[in-house]
Amino acid sequence: MSHVVAVRELCEFVAKRGDLDLRFTPAPTAQEGIMGHQLVAARRGAGYQAEVPLSSDYGPLQVRGRCDGYDPARRRLEEVKTHRGRLDAIPDNHRQLHWAQAKVYGWLLCRQLGLDEITLALVYFDIGSQKESVLEVLHTAESLRAFFEQSCQAFLQWALQQAAHRAARDAALTALRFPHETFRLGQRQLAEAVYKAASTGRCLMAQAPTGIGKTVGTLFPLLKAMPAQALDKVFFLAAKTPGRRLALDALGRLAAGEPRPPLRVLELVARDKACEHPDKACHGESCPLARGFYDRLPAARQAAVCGAGPMLDQATLRDIALAHAVCPYYLSQDLARWADVVVGDYNYYFDLGGLLYALTLDGQWRIGVLVDEAHNLVERARKMYSAELDQAALRQLRHSAPEPLKKPLDKLWRRWAELARAQAEDYQVYPSAPETLLTALMQATSAITDFLAEHPAHTDAALQQFYFDALHFSRMAELFDLHSLFDISKADAPHGRSHATLCLRNLIPAPFLARRFADARSTVLFSATLSPPRYYQDLLGLPDATVWIDVDSPFRAEQLAVHISRRISTRYPHRAASAGPICELMTAQYTRQPGNYLAYFSSFDYLQRVLAQFTERYPQIPVWAQSRGMPEAEREQFLARFTEGGQGIAFAVLGGAFGEGIDLPGERLIGAFVATLGLPQVNPVNEQIRLRMEAVFGAGYDYTYLYPGLQKVVQAAGRVIRTPSDRGVVWLMDDRFAQRRVAALLPRWWSVSTEPGAGA
Repeated sequence: MSHVVAVRELCEFVAKRGDLDLRFTPAPTAQEGIMGHQLVAARRGAGYQAEVPLSSDYGPLQVRGRCDGYDPARRRLEEVKTHRGRLDAIPDNHRQLHWAQAKVYGWLLCRQLGLDEITLALVYFDIGSQKESVLEVLHTAESLRAFFEQSCQAFLQWALQQAAHRAARDAALTALRFPHETFRLGQRQLAEAVYKAASTGRCLMAQAPTGIGKTVGTLFPLLKAMPAQALDKVFFLAAKTPGRRLALDALGRLAAGEPRPPLRVLELVARDKACEHPDKACHGESCPLARGFYDRLPAARQAAVCGAGPMLDQATLRDIALAHAVCPYYLSQDLARWADVVVGDYNYYFDLGGLLYALTLDGQWRIGVLVDEAHNLVERARKMYSAELDQAALRQLRHSAPEPLKKPLDKLWRRWAELARAQAEDYQVYPSAPETLLTALMQATSAITDFLAEHPAHTDAALQQFYFDALHFSRMAELFDLHSLFDISKADAPHGRSHATLCLRNLIPAPFLARRFADARSTVLFSATLSPPRYYQDLLGLPDATVWIDVDSPFRAEQLAVHISRRISTRYPHRAASAGPICELMTAQYTRQPGNYLAYFSSFDYLQRVLAQFTERYPQIPVWAQSRGMPEAEREQFLARFTEGGQGIAFAVLGGAFGEGIDLPGERLIGAFVATLGLPQVNPVNEQIRLRMEAVFGAGYDYTYLYPGLQKVVQAAGRVIRTPSDRGVVWLMDDRFAQRRVAALLPRWWSVSTEPGAGA
């Protein structure tokens, strides 16, 4: 069986040596790189051939790619690299890699055309000055053949090892058994739908009750589908750390089954969580784990895939990395190419520069994607494709910036200030970002680019942060359309100043995400709250052929008593008056059935208002409360109070840290009070979203307020029943829950009674 490898992948594997060096070197964007290649080709004479496809075999290895250009008259093959700034700022190990690529292409071309020698040229094209710097060397075909075969031989052993692993993996997955004796009710239905989606190449939205075992119920069938569908990878994407942990636990159980599949499972974590030396810069002169990184990477890679066992979680990767003196974070990025299952955050695939998406395109992988707690993807994707610039950051930067940057930054400040002065309101939406502003921003970023290219050792965190924010803003401005809006918010600043925040605010991520769904063999989005399906399909850009299922619940209606109190209104004008009735209702329920309860409120202010009355009137009932900006240690203490046989009421904010993703089975939690519909606050931004949702989808209020609000309510109520033996109660404390359009969005397995109050 042949193994296909791209020239770039082959060369990076065998020729990349030396330090990991992430000192700032301004790099062209992908679009600028394409334009640079086109400009170089346009300068060449008649007969010049651009993007020449080349390929050759070496045993079972098939090497293929496209060389940038070939001039038959001069017998010169060109490898074009775009850059910014000084040529001598390009690290030596990068140049070595560029020459390796040129040599491999050189042999492929000599073989294809029957040449006995060829001139290889590295053409470095400066995007800023549009100047070419050409380095060229004459090579014999024989010397290039020797280099090609040496490179292939070095890669071949790894490729054969990979092929053997793939065959063993697929054989074991074909025979893989479910890790439990039986499926839970609804779990088999979910698993069958996932397998069918993978088999037919469709997207699936699966609404499945909390506690059904969605993680293993989606992973197992997708792994079973890998051999028949020739899937290279499975990506399990989670919104939060608990989702990753559940996936790793489930994969650990699956990997421990019989036959034991040789499944490589990789966990990707954020750079700041993996960094061993946060006080050091990412280059060999500063960090010992960057020094000689690429020299030691092959041994670390081999140890990870062959000697560490199937689970390459954060702790295991750290041990391997430190044993080989390499950076754990960048080791994990390399291993993403060789893992079977990758567990990480949404951004690794869905973000504009998502690593896993880029690798998928580069490697032409066939992938299956699982999106955990997918109701979170709407807001997360909106943030990914939004951009914001704060005037306070620019004000500070103008005073600290190097002299060559003061003029362009001052010009940007003037354009920004003109906009702010002309705006009478604190918040205003504009048809688009003004061209005068964007031009000044472009000139400022160009000046910063040139400065940093000339001074690569310059370290100024504020300058670099503003630079990256400005580049992202400019990029999103280029992509601006009906999916986003441009607004300016003015606020008072210290010392009597005011500052304006510029925001390109994405409202509909669908145009950005649709391509990512199309480039996967199958994507499964699952959550306890994916209703109504049209809302998620519209905002996320899912294909029209996407299947939606509402999975049967393993729980019985008699396990959960759901009551609606019509005596209470939590509308904003009624909140002060609602505190007393809410306290009475919670006390009546607690008195009838003492135990652990969670009470959810729409804001910290509302929470504190009710808590103050409750503790004053009912001091005998134990209470504890969520606070603003609660650190992780305090969150753990909050949850630790939910013990078997414990008693008390915990106060929390709906949609916060305790509104979803926590597991308190049995008597650790026996009930919940929800004192809100969870509707987002009515404010100028949300009203603009409502107007846009109405214009595009004809459902402004529902898409902006009702659906996101009810999603939080159902997630919070889902904390109560976690296992088939749990029993509990949920009080929905607002008369609007009895409205037909609201009740229709509640889980269908609930049996809801509408009662006037706690004493009914």
